[in-house]
Amino acid sequence: MIQTQQRSQLLIGTFLILLMAVTRGHHFASIDHLPSASWAVFFLAGFYLKPLWSFPLLVLEALLLDFAAITFGGVSSFCVTPSYVMLIPAYASLWGAGRWYAHRHQPQWRSMLPLISSLVLGVIVCQLISSGSFYFYSGRFTDPTLAELVNRLIKYTPSRFEAVFFYVGFAIVAHLLLGWFARSRHTGAKIL
Repeated sequence: MIQTQQRSQLLIGTFLILLMAVTRGHHFASIDHLPSASWAVFFLAGFYLKPLWSFPLLVLEALLLDFAAITFGGVSSFCVTPSYVMLIPAYASLWGAGRWYAHRHQPQWRSMLPLISSLVLGVIVCQLISSGSFYFYSGRFTDPTLAELVNRLIKYTPSRFEAVFFYVGFAIVAHLLLGWFARSRHTGAKIL
């Protein structure tokens, strides 16, 4: 049983690392590029991965991917400012929200309310920290105001929710299908 759990942790961790690697670095989604899965990866890692070192590992991966995208990929370094360090607490809010939900998860539909609540709160806090710190402390904006920050949050937050809900929705479907498959295999039931 322990080996199966460790194998599951390794597979999920590897998948999350690869998902971030293939989607991070493109600032806007298009037909050629999926939106960044980074925020969803941190939430899902908080939910699925037990080792605490998974969080700093994913932060390091994000840093290295950004460095590679800027250095070798031609991506603008506009977002790399003194406020970049605030991505750590921003990502921690998503990871913590996933961790919080993991302790409340039950394989029942009523578990969806805490899932959605933790996900929404995690995204809101992450957006406030990442966008707020960039807007006020990056040095890219002259005379930043709270009113302008609110306008920017209204403009950019929906796309963050879309991306996170897309990936987490996919994870929910995969979780349910894999659970169903494992149960039907264990009981010897016919699959379709």
